[in-house]
Amino acid sequence: MTISATQARARDAYRKHFGSEPTLLYRAPGRVNLIGEHTDYNDGFVLPAAIDRETVVAIGPAEGQQVTAIAADFGEDRDVFALDQAIEPVKAEWANYVRGMAQAMLAEGMPLVGAQMAIAGDVPLGSGLSSSAALEIAVGSALAGLSGISVEPTRLAQIAQRAENEFVGCACGIMDQLISTRGQEGHALLIDCRSLDCTAVQIPAGVSIVIAHSGVRHAHAGGEYNDRRQQCETAARHYGVAALRDLSIEQLEEGKAGLDDTSYRRARHVVTENARTEAAAQALAQGDLRTIGQLMAGSHQSMRDDFEITVPAVDQLAAIMAAPLESEGGARMTGGGFGGCVIALAPNERVAAVVKAISDQYRTPEGLPADVFVCQASAGAGRVANWDAG
Repeated sequence: MTISATQARARDAYRKHFGSEPTLLYRAPGRVNLIGEHTDYNDGFVLPAAIDRETVVAIGPAEGQQVTAIAADFGEDRDVFALDQAIEPVKAEWANYVRGMAQAMLAEGMPLVGAQMAIAGDVPLGSGLSSSAALEIAVGSALAGLSGISVEPTRLAQIAQRAENEFVGCACGIMDQLISTRGQEGHALLIDCRSLDCTAVQIPAGVSIVIAHSGVRHAHAGGEYNDRRQQCETAARHYGVAALRDLSIEQLEEGKAGLDDTSYRRARHVVTENARTEAAAQALAQGDLRTIGQLMAGSHQSMRDDFEITVPAVDQLAAIMAAPLESEGGARMTGGGFGGCVIALAPNERVAAVVKAISDQYRTPEGLPADVFVCQASAGAGRVANWDAG
């Protein structure tokens, strides 16, 4: 079996630094969220798809309880820690995802063995395509595989979420990790973030996902993301519900007296976004790109005005990408906000026009062309089978 360029980079970095062949290769995909932003930690609904961009871990055994990790994408930076000693955060951000995943697995009682690993990826960083979850899931899969531990995909996602919440310090929901473990080729997943039930929704044949990076990088571990979560919790307490998922639009309006305007608008985004997400799943299953386009436009407007997580560059890019679709598909910001990517669901015959519009009309804040990726929905995380170790 021919391995991908990213898989080869991880393998080659392992060979270079450890002088031997890795025992195993594991991959985990990035993801794009078609609709349903900031609804996951409100126990709501999301509609992501795993994409054909991945993080790969080449792994082999080490003596004792030591873990050595090499980051091929960060100047071959090295991090070393021990499984039988307290695992503490370090300055290198990438290393904290590795350390956090190991710590969270140990906290679950998993008997990890010492390991040496090399990591490579082609999920753009800070783009809203969840490079962090792909890293967590790839590392967790590799550590479990090397240690002979079988971990059910949803449980692995929950462990990765715990690592990001408690070790890295980002109060993210479960969506990114869950789609990375449970993605299905050719499908999006409608995820109920309370029950974690996943319903596969086929993406119509002849439709592609176009992703354009605004050139504005974001960092979720920063305060803005966590602030939004706290504002949602404030609103939920005001309405006396366990989470904003339990609130209807009628209840939102009837009970808003006494709630500050900012928290009200945050809640309005979540309540309306949940409704849009369920409607979009139904429209996608029916191949109704016109309705999907309307729902995506409404989602972007709500993120801009009520949740206040877009930036001018992202708003401009979304408008540029939507125009060539002429209502056959749609565009919106994707990810946690404050930069990152815009996605479009586009019939294949309109993809070239969308890409050309971006090339002709958009430049990043530094004056550079946007990075553009045309993606298909991919399978979730797993072992790279039958790779040529020679």
